[in-house]
Amino acid sequence: MKKIFLTLNKQPSAYPYRLVSLSVAILAALITLSGCQQKPEPVTTPDDSVTPSQTQNATTTNTPTQNGQQANEQALTILALGDSLTEGLGVANDANYPAQLEESLHKLGYNNVKVINSGLSGETSTGLVNRLDWVAQTKPDITILTIGANDAIRGIDVATVDANIRQAITELQDNGSTVILGGMQIYDNLGSDYVQAFADMYPRIAKDMNVPLIPFFLAGVGGDPKLNQADAIHPTAEGYTIVVNDNILPILKPELEKTLEKLRAGNTNNTNTPAATQTQTQK
Repeated sequence: MKKIFLTLNKQPSAYPYRLVSLSVAILAALITLSGCQQKPEPVTTPDDSVTPSQTQNATTTNTPTQNGQQANEQALTILALGDSLTEGLGVANDANYPAQLEESLHKLGYNNVKVINSGLSGETSTGLVNRLDWVAQTKPDITILTIGANDAIRGIDVATVDANIRQAITELQDNGSTVILGGMQIYDNLGSDYVQAFADMYPRIAKDMNVPLIPFFLAGVGGDPKLNQADAIHPTAEGYTIVVNDNILPILKPELEKTLEKLRAGNTNNTNTPAATQTQTQK
């Protein structure tokens, strides 16, 4: 419209009547057309109130990265269950593997993950089974079970250790915890047959019970004087760092992601349930 009037104003002033008549005609035509048209639907344009950042956020709402960030904010409890190797005998409280694991997970973005240290020096598989009711009060989402070294030192029959570990896994799973089994190996001075039977026990249990396995909990650390304390059994703080980064995290992270996804899906379902109920009621 503006363009039309600008063009008309360039005509010679000798034709005022033609100018006025043509302007009135155009105005009348526009009024007529506007009366015949329906009110248009609102259309969002780049100049509307939606900013580029809002558009980007809306576009990326359901991307895997953002979903992962949402999942990482879920509160989750990991139970470190075992003997003195879990407890961290001989190292500072912030240097044992449960403490280092929690710190590492926080650095990876799992800010609301809590790792509970339930290691007990001298613990055998039988003793561990006897305190399962107590540790179940922590309601762990994931349990890292590392037990059997003290049984081996005492020469306890492998079949007994096997049965106790299976019972522990079953009870933990019945309480809703995902179990990761930490495999152990022992020195050859206990006899080759016993040593082999002991080493074979962990992968067999993991396969039979379909649980993730850390093949050897102390891999890269056991037998290295620089990474163990004077007793040549318990890792130093540096040794536990290797245990966490190289042995535990590669097995834990996939299970952690699965568990977090279940928790996030459960929260989403709980959030949507009242709305669905309200819709049904309105109908």
